[in-house]
Amino acid sequence: MTFTDGRAGIDAALVRRLIRAQFPRWADLPVTPVEVDGWDNRTYRLGDDMTVRLPTAPGYVPAVAKENEWLPRLAPQLPVAVPPIVAAGEPGEGYPYPWSVRRWLPGETALRGPIADMDRFAGSVAGFLRALQRCDITGGPLAGDHSWHRGSPPVYYDDETRHCLRLLEGRIDTARAAEVWGAALVMEHRGDPVWFHGDIAPGNLLVTGGDLSAVIDFGTSGVGDPACDLVIAWTMFTGRAREAFREAVAQDDGTWSRARGWGLWKAMLVLTGAVERGDIAEAAEQERVISEILADHDREWVRSGR
Repeated sequence: MTFTDGRAGIDAALVRRLIRAQFPRWADLPVTPVEVDGWDNRTYRLGDDMTVRLPTAPGYVPAVAKENEWLPRLAPQLPVAVPPIVAAGEPGEGYPYPWSVRRWLPGETALRGPIADMDRFAGSVAGFLRALQRCDITGGPLAGDHSWHRGSPPVYYDDETRHCLRLLEGRIDTARAAEVWGAALVMEHRGDPVWFHGDIAPGNLLVTGGDLSAVIDFGTSGVGDPACDLVIAWTMFTGRAREAFREAVAQDDGTWSRARGWGLWKAMLVLTGAVERGDIAEAAEQERVISEILADHDREWVRSGR
């Protein structure tokens, strides 16, 4: 079998072969796809209590060793569960990348699970981020290619952002968007580097009993600027919940300025793709996020008297 980059070539049959070859003690356990899967990795249930996680392309491979090493170290310092690593798999059976076996974490993603109190949930997410930022960074992986430059200065995506601004001329307020992006670039991170998750999004937050119970997918995590972790303020939270998150996460104005830049970059990138595909619902959602970010920028300028 020849494995090709992307999602092709990873299926339950491959996972069964890998398990049988490398972890024969689990060979009789059923292998089934998870109900909600990601793009960077494919995940399968292994029996009732474990999952198998396999990267889909070379760019996602560094996350395997990073998570295997650092999740067990971070877990005791965090207020909710993170994926427990059970075993590390090696390339084999035609599959060229390292992979991992993890303990199954119960709950539904925040995309689907009922949330009892959104204000409290926002505070819990902020509490998780504050705890993560307090974790010891000694020897931690500095932001870079492995984190897709989350935790780095947003200037890394300057060319891509300006390309999106050109493509979206006439669809969004590109003059104001360019102003938001420019403000993000000049507000350098001057604090100490801290741990960041890199992809705090509803699909990576698990809910049990209406409350935050776990945070998953640390593939873009690392040590650097935490601004990228604030984007959920506009993608998930609104009104009082957004204010609860902002107050509880306790970041300075410069960090929020860079966060608006991160959120704008991602929303414009997704919007351009949605427009090309004719995905009306996705386009509308990203336009909403962009509008919220621009409005937040305007309020900040009024508040600061600039």
